[in-house]
Amino acid sequence: MTTYADRPWVALLNDAQSGPVSPADSLVHALRGAVADAPDRAALAYFDGRLSYREVDELSDSVAGHLAARGLERGDRVAILLQNSPHFVLALLGAWKAGATVVPVNPMYKSGEVRHVLHDADVRALVCSDRAWESYLRETAADSAVSVVLTACELDFQTRGDARVLTFERLPQAADADDLVAVARAGHKAPAGRAAEPSDIALISYTSGTSGTPKGATNTHGNIMYNAERQRTGLGLPEAPVYFAMAPLFHITGMVCQLAACLDSVGTLVLAYRFEAGVVLDAFAEHRPLYTVGPSTAFMALAAHPAVTPDHFASFVNISSGGAPLPPALVEKFRAGFGPYIRNGYGLTECTAPCASVPPGREAPVDPVSGTLAVGVPGPDTVVRIVDDQGQEVPFGEQGEILVRGPQVVPGYWRRPEATAETFPDGELRTGDIGFMDPEGWLYVVDRKKDMINASGFKVWPREVEDVLYTHPSVREAAVVGIPDGYRGETVKAYISLRPGADEDPDALAAYCKERLAAYKYPRHVEILPELPKTASGKILRRELRSRPQDSQ
Repeated sequence: MTTYADRPWVALLNDAQSGPVSPADSLVHALRGAVADAPDRAALAYFDGRLSYREVDELSDSVAGHLAARGLERGDRVAILLQNSPHFVLALLGAWKAGATVVPVNPMYKSGEVRHVLHDADVRALVCSDRAWESYLRETAADSAVSVVLTACELDFQTRGDARVLTFERLPQAADADDLVAVARAGHKAPAGRAAEPSDIALISYTSGTSGTPKGATNTHGNIMYNAERQRTGLGLPEAPVYFAMAPLFHITGMVCQLAACLDSVGTLVLAYRFEAGVVLDAFAEHRPLYTVGPSTAFMALAAHPAVTPDHFASFVNISSGGAPLPPALVEKFRAGFGPYIRNGYGLTECTAPCASVPPGREAPVDPVSGTLAVGVPGPDTVVRIVDDQGQEVPFGEQGEILVRGPQVVPGYWRRPEATAETFPDGELRTGDIGFMDPEGWLYVVDRKKDMINASGFKVWPREVEDVLYTHPSVREAAVVGIPDGYRGETVKAYISLRPGADEDPDALAAYCKERLAAYKYPRHVEILPELPKTASGKILRRELRSRPQDSQ
């Protein structure tokens, strides 16, 4: 009888996808190999600006030298809060060359969210936009261990100034921060003796995972380079491929499947600050990329743009989707309208982006019972198992929790031994997702074991939103759930009961959350009820709220 240990999915992979790989020790090692092979090739394209591999290497060397001169030691943490611009790449590589661990932070985070990360990771250096530093990060970082600050204006490295996304002006340089670009151009030498080992922690990537407290997944350099090398060898792209960075680089998907995979391939990474459908389509026409990856919501937005044509996608060899459910109807509509077949994928921060994907040359089947599109098949060195509540493997075709073991799985959570033991028993990742695998090895994700909300690929933990709602003087009880959304996959809804005598407008409650939470976290819908359903012990029943009719939305 075939078992998960037999890895039936390997039969679906071609020789390039199933063969052994020999990843570089780190992306810095891969970068220096690229400089030796193609120093003048464009590594980064940012609107009308270009940086060659030699320039990226020299500029990031100087950032590393500055950080070391300012007292940064091997293993210290550097937080980066930036959108997709060359500044992010230079800060990342510079921090790694200084021997540091990078903490990528979503720039949409509000002060309280950033403060938790800075304190939990004991961050020593912070890289952010000049606007964020002046508006809230100076105050946020004041009581943290941050002693080195580099600010950036993303108008640098280009002259086009596309007003659709570059909607800001350069600020005067702050007296209590250094300018990242000036530092990069100062010609500092990277410190010697700080080369990373594959087992060193490259990233502390914060995720709520399967509990409410954001935890830092410790992605090693080996984790990153394994998945980057699998992307390089498995996608079937020609030499010097052009990648478009649709996913944000602060997200593990953008970090690994775009930046790391592109530099490992000695390709050119096209950056466009942040996602804006018209800007992205113009970049496709200008740069003719061969590969990109993004959430299904991004492809919906591109398909709906009034200027979109099939020619915008004519250059692509592969397009991948991950981070949010991919409806089968979108795949077929996109192929009929524009040509490319969108390849599904599945991964988590804890497995350094992909642990399953649709191999080039294959198309994902759709489960005839649930209508769910398969997320792909695992790689040759990965074992995915489906287990029941007792931890016993279930037969192929039956649902259970998805477990992952492989070289991309992180060693654990930053300074969270109990959470590590719970989520990674014996090094195997308990994903908290419910799914099944068919006998051929196709993996399907059908539900989540916990109450996590997945809005456009971003994870939202209900309690975090509820905690904000409970700070409002009119709120008596609050419960947050995910409800179906045709665009985001899921969106956040809050059910509220008010204090006696209170009369609060639902839109005002949503606006209250919007001021205090990242844009993807605040509830798009608020419904006020006289009383929230509870168990006999007083616990609010989210499952009853989740099953309520949503016709009014």
